[in-house]
This record gives sequence, C-alpha cells and structure tokens, in this order.
Amino acid sequence: MVLDSPDVGEFLCNFSALAASRFSTPATKVRCGVTVIRRKRGVVAASSDERANRLDTLQNSFGDGPCLTALRERTVMYVPDTSAETRWPQYMEAVREEGTGSILAVALELAGEAEAVMNLYCDATEGFSEPRILAAGAFAENGAVSLRLALRIAHLKHARDDLASAMQYRTAIDNAVGIVMAQNHCSRESAFRVIAETSSHRNIKIHDVAAVIVASISGEHNLAAHFED
Repeated sequence: MVLDSPDVGEFLCNFSALAASRFSTPATKVRCGVTVIRRKRGVVAASSDERANRLDTLQNSFGDGPCLTALRERTVMYVPDTSAETRWPQYMEAVREEGTGSILAVALELAGEAEAVMNLYCDATEGFSEPRILAAGAFAENGAVSLRLALRIAHLKHARDDLASAMQYRTAIDNAVGIVMAQNHCSRESAFRVIAETSSHRNIKIHDVAAVIVASISGEHNLAAHFED
C-alpha cells in the first residue's frame, strides 16, 4: 500500500478501507476514519465511507470525543453502547442519529513522525469483543509502521520539491544580479542590494523581482535550474 499510494492521503484512504473490511462481518458493518496530525504540514484525514467522514468531522467540530481523547492520551478508547455513554453527550447524540452503536478508537504510535488515531464505528452496540479490540490494536500497530514509512517518504518528497523550488529561485536571482551588474557596472553586492530594495519598496518577493528583470532581457519567464533530480 505504501508503494502503491502516491501520497499520504491516498495511503490513509486505502488503510481506512482495509480496516473497515477487516473488522466488518456479514452481520455487522464497521466503518473507519483515520486522522493524522503532521508538524508543519497540517492535518490529513481519510475515511472508508461518507458516514465515517461525517462522524470524524462531527467530533472535530465538538472538539472532544473518544477518538480525540485516544489521540491526546495515546491509548485505546472503547464506547460499547453509544446510547448508554455519559461522556461527550452532544457528540454521542449526534452519533446515535447517524446509526452508530459502538465506537473503538486506537491511537497509532508514530515515534515522533506525527500523531494519529484510527476510529472504528460499528452500527451495532457491543460491536467489539475483547479479542476484536486486541486485533484492532495489533492492526493499528502494524499500520503505524507502514504509516511512518509513508510519512518519511512524503517528507523526502517535500524536501526534494523545496530544494527544486529554492534552486529555481536561485537561478533567477543569480541571472538578475548579473544583468544589473552589467547594466550598472557595479559589484555583485551592489546589484543584489538594488534588487532587494526594489523588492522591499514594491512589496514583491525577491525572486519575483529577479524573474521580471530576466524576462525584460531574455523573454524567459521560467528558468530551468541546472541540477540533477
């Protein structure tokens, strides 16, 4: 799944569908939602179907619930009967209206890569016996290993893209500095200062000022950075 998924979001969609399939039975439907909080990259969420997505979204709107508690405390939270649960009353009422009888939330250990929780919603009450809770814990543990790998791959892709972007900007700035030096017969430092001051006065990013300067001479609006991927 990690290798076949183009990004973390797609991996989580596949993971959610697999979890829902794994814990559903012919008599009992289980739905799955997964939420991942990544540092500097925000929240990524996925679900096995639209109802699981609504249940996750509802809980986030209330700001509390079994899944968010499991995420905060990095533990397992089980609600065997949503009609008898006294915690999170507003959310439990909304959950019952959606036809969900029981909830199992399992935090995923990501070893500092991010924070994540797997949310299993069962239509029936008492939907998760002790063996099924243990099985869900094992499933989450194995899934966390794959998710850590997916997050690391995503981090490397972001780093590569950031480097490519930085190199692209550097190419434009270097060329613009050379043009200003030639036009004004000045040093590199003076030429860069001219570009920086223009950027400040016009409230335009330096690399955008550089791109305009290069385009005014060569007509090129997209400069290729010369480095190997």
